[in-house]
Amino acid sequence: MLRWQALAVLLLCAWLLPVVAVAADPAPTLDAITARLANPVVLRGQFEQSKTVVGFRNPLRSEGRFVVARDRGVIWQTDKPFASELVVTAAQIRSRQPDGSVRVEVDASQQPAMRSVNTVLFALISGDLQSLQRLFQVTPLTMDEEGWQLRLTPRSRMLARAFSSLTLHGDRHVRVVEIVEAGGDRTRIQFRQLSELPAALRDDEAARFD
Repeated sequence: MLRWQALAVLLLCAWLLPVVAVAADPAPTLDAITARLANPVVLRGQFEQSKTVVGFRNPLRSEGRFVVARDRGVIWQTDKPFASELVVTAAQIRSRQPDGSVRVEVDASQQPAMRSVNTVLFALISGDLQSLQRLFQVTPLTMDEEGWQLRLTPRSRMLARAFSSLTLHGDRHVRVVEIVEAGGDRTRIQFRQLSELPAALRDDEAARFD
């Protein structure tokens, strides 16, 4: 369960592709979308996540808050249906326990395949479509004055074993990430209340990365 939650965080990743409104483009290109991207140092917001599991009628729902820091990683804090926290960095995925203790869930030095997932995370954070193209076939779907859509299809076997595609919907920021896993499960993450201020991590946020 944690693996899929972590993938959702990483591929959320999506959060950090802000845009400026432009005239409609009937044939969107990666260059055109890249030209619209900003690169905030820190982005904060709320999320609502819905996961539909094959064989189950009702989706699994969760909601919470996140902080993405370009040079540090992601804090993914679930508030409902129960409290939990993941801290994702280039080297590790850590969970914070109710008593405040921290446990390493994934260490990239011991599981090198996780480095590819972390590469996805930080490429998305920086809007580095060149890096994403090394791991995904990136296909622009639409772009107009209201926003844009991109579809990512994994190139590597490792990523293809985890999921079959990602679709990103955005305006000034990515607003929705849709993940289709290889087994057919589907996850939809919607981002709300996005803010780039304050532009630096607060002391309490920085401490959670240490």
